[in-house]
Amino acid sequence: MGRGELIDTPGWIRLLAKGLVPRAERARFERMLAEERRAFERSHGYDVFGAHPDGAAVAHFVTGFLYERWFRVRSEGHEHIPAEGPVIVAANHSGTLPFDAMMIFADLLRRTDPPRLPRAIADSFVAGLPFVGLLFARAGVVGGARRNVEYLLEEGELLLLFPEGVPGISKRFADRYRLQDWRGGHVELAMKYGATIVPAALVGAEEQMPQLGRVPVSVFGAPFLPVPATPLPLPVRYHLAYGPPIRFAADPVGADDPERIEAGAAAVKAAVQGLVDDLLERRSGVFR
Repeated sequence: MGRGELIDTPGWIRLLAKGLVPRAERARFERMLAEERRAFERSHGYDVFGAHPDGAAVAHFVTGFLYERWFRVRSEGHEHIPAEGPVIVAANHSGTLPFDAMMIFADLLRRTDPPRLPRAIADSFVAGLPFVGLLFARAGVVGGARRNVEYLLEEGELLLLFPEGVPGISKRFADRYRLQDWRGGHVELAMKYGATIVPAALVGAEEQMPQLGRVPVSVFGAPFLPVPATPLPLPVRYHLAYGPPIRFAADPVGADDPERIEAGAAAVKAAVQGLVDDLLERRSGVFR
């Protein structure tokens, strides 16, 4: 779904939100959206990308079992996430299927105070996925077009980005917890819009679903079809940490300097790798 396209929230989303999500939680999501949206957008209940309080409430409910019971997410460092202004949470990415992204999204949805709706930036093919694409949009997921990201930063939103991209989630088991090529676009945009970057690391996903191989066929626009060793992710324990923020003053000139962008990206990558290494050293086992 492109920016500005409004499709009425399907009945099943409304029913789930009203029937399964406590009223207090629904009200929390309504506050998250209403506090940051112009009156015209609020009157329709959506933001310009199609996010809706009912969609965020359903996402909270749907991720609850995985977050609390399956992956039993332990997280720390929430004090590093600014309460307002443009923020980019830059995290490692792994696990064959993007359960790690879902759990970081769920953690930010639950643990930010005051509440902020995380805007996860997804590959362009995600919007075209049947059933899932619409639910993701209603929950606040946004396609990764550059102008979309710029608009969100202009509006002072909280973004969740994965600079490794697809190479991170599809890395070999032998390369687990070693960050892949780290794209610098998030640093360029942080410099351009004065956004704060919060490095984040998640440990556990590398062992959840080892990849046996991949089939080079495109399904709904995805670059390949993974062949996992298990039909479902293993109930590994997720450990998530947010590190001290890396702040960039608004500097449009610096945003055009490849050397400064490369140096900034290297600093963010090193911070994320440091968090990964620390979590690995402190965890007592894959399932604990």
